[in-house]
Amino acid sequence: MADSMKAMFAPNGVAIFGSAAPGKLANVLVHRVLEGGMERVYAVNPKGLGVDSVKGYASVLDIGEEIDLAVIASPAFTVKDIMEECGKKGIKAAVIISSGFSEAGNSGGEKEVMEVAKKYGIRCVGPNCAGLVNTHSNLVATLETKPPKGNISMVSQSGAIGGSFMALSAADGVGIAKFLSYGNGADLTAIDLLRYLKDDEETKVVAVYVESVANGRKFMETVKKVVAVKPVVIVKSGRSSFGQRAAMSHTGSMAGADHVFDAALKQCGAIRADTLKEMFEICKGFALMPPMKGRKVAVVTNSGGPGVMSTDRAESVGLDIPVSSDALKEELAGFLPVFAGMKNPIDLTVEGTGEQYEFACKAALKEMDGALAIYVGTPYLKSMPCAKGIAKAAKASGKPVTAMMQVGTDIEESLRYLRENKIPCYELGENAVSVLSKLAEYYEFVSSNVNVRCFYDIKKCGTLFEGRKRLLETEAMQLLRDNGIPVPEYAFATSAGEVRDNADKVGYPMVMKVVSPQIVHKSDCGGVILPISSAAEAVEAFHKLAAVAEGKDFRGAMMVPLLKPGREVILGLTKDPQFGMVVAFGMGGIYTEVLKDISLRIAPVTKETALCMVKEIKTYPILEGVRGQSGVDLDKLAEAISKFSELPFVYPDIKEADLNPVFLYENSLCVADARVLG
Repeated sequence: MADSMKAMFAPNGVAIFGSAAPGKLANVLVHRVLEGGMERVYAVNPKGLGVDSVKGYASVLDIGEEIDLAVIASPAFTVKDIMEECGKKGIKAAVIISSGFSEAGNSGGEKEVMEVAKKYGIRCVGPNCAGLVNTHSNLVATLETKPPKGNISMVSQSGAIGGSFMALSAADGVGIAKFLSYGNGADLTAIDLLRYLKDDEETKVVAVYVESVANGRKFMETVKKVVAVKPVVIVKSGRSSFGQRAAMSHTGSMAGADHVFDAALKQCGAIRADTLKEMFEICKGFALMPPMKGRKVAVVTNSGGPGVMSTDRAESVGLDIPVSSDALKEELAGFLPVFAGMKNPIDLTVEGTGEQYEFACKAALKEMDGALAIYVGTPYLKSMPCAKGIAKAAKASGKPVTAMMQVGTDIEESLRYLRENKIPCYELGENAVSVLSKLAEYYEFVSSNVNVRCFYDIKKCGTLFEGRKRLLETEAMQLLRDNGIPVPEYAFATSAGEVRDNADKVGYPMVMKVVSPQIVHKSDCGGVILPISSAAEAVEAFHKLAAVAEGKDFRGAMMVPLLKPGREVILGLTKDPQFGMVVAFGMGGIYTEVLKDISLRIAPVTKETALCMVKEIKTYPILEGVRGQSGVDLDKLAEAISKFSELPFVYPDIKEADLNPVFLYENSLCVADARVLG
């Protein structure tokens, strides 16, 4: 595969297939490839027509030179024969821009083309793609905007989205290394292209646009491996219900629940952006700045308002804007005028000079992890002295520095100077600190060595259901107990005699529940009786439950102690179409129903990941203990979540499960009710 990928991204010769007539796609592509700087370019079409200085051939087999890459923009019905000739020519890579395949209902035609490609060992992107770009080998085989050279690479399911991303790059002057559009993904997919970019020395950060993921777990595993080497920033469309329908129509595949996709990215360390512009701004930050090794940020400004607004935003995205230490204040006071603000934000006021920006940034970065420099100038003054001061401080510190610079007689020149000195500029300070927060988030993840659980390392123990759809509650409780998840002492009675025998063992006060495969919601039909304080009451309760189940498959009664009140949480397992089993955790009762305060992860999860789930819900402080209440045993909770998440892998026929409620105490927990479906 390495030879094919080299042929695709760094070809010595390129053949472009399709009509050479002016305005036709192949004609445009020839000009684009020439504009990119490729020298050995050939036009191939039935009439053998050339394009300007590019010689034309009726067949690629007529070309005497070696060809590495085929770029195909001819009608769908011609592509199979073209691929056959490419195979005979020894071409190892193809970009199939032609549409009219599976996206248009022609899956059979797409399959035939891929069979030819496989026969000759040709690796392909497309069909129905926008081509590819490699600025480091002068390859511009796309109809989209040509970007400047840089170190951001993009993988996109949509050609137009990729074109917009490169247009942002061209407008901002921050360059692209590679753009890879895979369209229908009949051969190379986002996963294959990510694997390639992982080891690509010309790529510092990877941007990804997807509409759906065919194999969610393989996608996660691949992203995790890339993230260990370089940051991955992802935009996924189809977040709304309407957007999901549109994505399904566009790609012919199912878009899974958005919050599950969010959880998947969180687990493997990728950064999710909400918009294309945000993705570009984050990538720009990673492309230009060094690592962010903490969350302490200095804001150096010549205007109070933008400084305060940036500080507010910084704190809301998890950054720390600490008050300057006494040592820093003393150092600043020795150089800055007495009317400057020394606390952080460090306010140089409207009189701030380039020397003051340099001094303040250098001093602050001795104890901060990064900085935002804000310059809002006036139309009659030069901004370059301040830009130079900011750049000198950034270079001296070796830490990430970003800027917001507005207004000045030479503002465009100043912005270009900052960019050339690896300082990204943003329209607003709020945007800049948001990017710094993403840098901090990524480097925290990488340095923490968070382990994404291997999805297939759990020993399977067989099936549970054998034709039925749910376990009885007694069976569910036994399943939990067998797998180390705490449940109360309980007994199962099929007669009044068994109730008498077990009542004192279970203890009082007691709860009795009807057991019947035909009764799901027990409390709705009087199938739960409490409190029970004696053996006599227990026998009476058993007869009442038998009456409730009259005419149904009555198996008996479950006897459990009445648990003391605790903080209630719920655990759930469900199956996502893209990622498989997902584990959910949340506060129980009204917190779930009203606040929808739920944390998700792709199952199974480690104990460490489970603890992260617990800590990220909004109502986590309730578990820590508020207003004099003691906290709950978080260690035991995390262990229970981890063990619960393993169940569908130990018993592969589990499709859904709920533990609700789970009572949490200071030194223990206990599952009060369980539902397990197959």
